[in-house]
Amino acid sequence: MRVIITGGTGLIGRSLAASLAADGHEVVALSRNPAATRAMPAGVQVAPWDGRTAAGWGPLADGADAIVNLAGESIAGGRWTQRRRQRIRTSRARAGHAVMEAIAGASARPRVLIQGSAVGFYGPRGDEIVTEEASAGSDFLAQVCVDWEASTADAQRLFGVRRAIIRTGIALSLGGGALPRMLRPFVFYAGGPLGSGKQYVPWIHLADEVRAIRYLVEHEAASGPFNLSAPDPVPNEEFAKTIGRVRQRPAVVRTPAFVLKIAFGPMASLLLTGQRQIPRRLLDLGFQFAFPTLEGALAELLRR
Repeated sequence: MRVIITGGTGLIGRSLAASLAADGHEVVALSRNPAATRAMPAGVQVAPWDGRTAAGWGPLADGADAIVNLAGESIAGGRWTQRRRQRIRTSRARAGHAVMEAIAGASARPRVLIQGSAVGFYGPRGDEIVTEEASAGSDFLAQVCVDWEASTADAQRLFGVRRAIIRTGIALSLGGGALPRMLRPFVFYAGGPLGSGKQYVPWIHLADEVRAIRYLVEHEAASGPFNLSAPDPVPNEEFAKTIGRVRQRPAVVRTPAFVLKIAFGPMASLLLTGQRQIPRRLLDLGFQFAFPTLEGALAELLRR
């Protein structure tokens, strides 16, 4: 297969590219950062792009088997100022429009488009079980995800390209993302719940994230939204206790909500709210998780 990955130099994109290249597939990762070429896995081609259009890379979509659209500015890279909120939102919409431009210009169109999204689509949901049938939330992150998904919504109708949407939870990896930050307090015996600790944490081992994306690429019956998170979401308090058990550290130092709000501003909502997300459609399709439980996933990551 030939697979194009936008956002291919991020945590998920890089791991997906490495997995595909290791199996002999042709992989093109699009990046706005030329220096990222040095950090990419062997066998992965990096093509420059502006993040807004198909200029320079559009012809690569002609005859490609799949496009995986993961591009967008990180939501955790700094305080959510008005300007930064706008960049987070527009970066995703522009990337989707660039993908649609490339597909429109291809004489042999890709078989499938995997459209990135996130669990934030659903907004804060308390302890409600959230499947793919749940409606979108109304907060900032939900609207970001709605726009992100909408940016390629016409791929099937206009071009006949099968489209699967991946609403990803927290991808667990020591190579980046949220987990290294979660682990840091435990090094100093200061780990514990955040806020009430009752908010659910939808998580997925990075290896299962990559396997699930590949499964959706290859499975012709896969279209529409899919929750990419393990079938064992747990409250934040249980998440902290599980880290403590695996790392053999206490997990009793609670960080009050007001401290997080002072430190992070509106971005504290990432830590203080959550979703009890279940990957119902992925399981119904026959996907089997290599790491279905949090303890097993953390043990694999932390006891290597």
